[in-house]
Amino acid sequence: MNTYDLIVVGAGPSGLSCAIEAKTQGLSCLVVDKGSVVDAIRRFPVNLTFFSTPELLEIGGVPFTASGFRPTRVECVRYYQMVTRYHQLSVKQEERVLRLQRKSDGFEVVTNVSSYSAANVAIATGYFDHPNPFEVPGADLPKVVRYYTEPFAYYGRNVAVVGGRNSAVEVALDLFRNGASVTLIHRGSTLSDGVKYWILPDVENRITAGDIKALFETRVREIRPHSILLEGKHDTEIANDVVFVMIGYRPDTTLLKEAGVNVDDTLQAPVYNHQTMETSVKGIFVAGSIAAGKLNNKIFIENGRMHGKKIVDAIKNAR
Repeated sequence: MNTYDLIVVGAGPSGLSCAIEAKTQGLSCLVVDKGSVVDAIRRFPVNLTFFSTPELLEIGGVPFTASGFRPTRVECVRYYQMVTRYHQLSVKQEERVLRLQRKSDGFEVVTNVSSYSAANVAIATGYFDHPNPFEVPGADLPKVVRYYTEPFAYYGRNVAVVGGRNSAVEVALDLFRNGASVTLIHRGSTLSDGVKYWILPDVENRITAGDIKALFETRVREIRPHSILLEGKHDTEIANDVVFVMIGYRPDTTLLKEAGVNVDDTLQAPVYNHQTMETSVKGIFVAGSIAAGKLNNKIFIENGRMHGKKIVDAIKNAR
C-alpha cells in the first residue's frame, strides 16, 4: 500500500512516537528515514551517556530499563529499535525524501526509491545532520571534524576543540583523558552556563591544572595544514593536527519551504500551532526538535515525544 493517513519523515524518537500514536488510534502510517531507525543517536559519540533518566525517554508505553542511572547511547539505540519492533511500525529505512508536494487529496512524498501518498505528513527530521556554519579559510581541510565518535585515533596529537558548550567540553575531556594535547577555543569569556553541573567542575579543574589549555574570547581566523591562526584575546598561531568544531547544529527547513510552509528565517523555525503542531499548510505537521529551529535547546526527546499525540488528535478531530 502506497497511500496512508499519515507519513512521518524521520525515524527518531519524536517521529516514532507519531507513528505509534497513529497506529494506536487506527490510522495507517508509514515512517521514512534516510538512514536507520534513530540514526542520529546511532551516530552520537561512542561512549556517550544521556543527560536524562530512562523513564523520561520512554515512548509507546514500553518501559526503558538501563544498566545505570542514565542510559548510554547503545542502550538508547537498542530501546528505540526494540519499540519499533514491538509496535510493528512500518518503516522505510535508507530512503531520502526528495520532494513533498501537495495534491488535490493530500500530499505526495517522493523518495530516492519510491513515492507515497498521504492525507497528512509529519516532518520529524531533527537537526543533527546540519552543523552550524564555520566559515573560515581552511575549514574544508580533512583535519576539520564536525562529528565526534571516539578519541583513540588522536593519541599524542595536537588537537583544538572549538566551542564552549556541552559537546565541546565533553570532547575536550575525552580527548585529554586518552592522550591528546588539547586546546579549547571559545569566543565567550567563560564556558556556557548550560554545561552539565557534574561536568563543569571537572573541566574547570583540568583547565586550572593546565591539562587542557583554554583560550577564551578567541576565534579561529584561519586553519592551515599544520597550524591554526587565532584572533581576539589570543592573537597567535598554534601547532595543530586536528580541529574539532563543536558549535552545534541547525535544522534543514528546505523540505518545509518547498511545500509552502511559512518559516521564520530569524529563528530558522517553521510557523506552527503549538496545540496541534500543524504548520501554515493544512495537513503538514512538525514534530521534535525541528519545531524549535535554531533554539534546539528548547525541544528534546523528553518533550518532543509528546508531539505525536497532539498531531494524531488534530488529524482525528479534523475528520
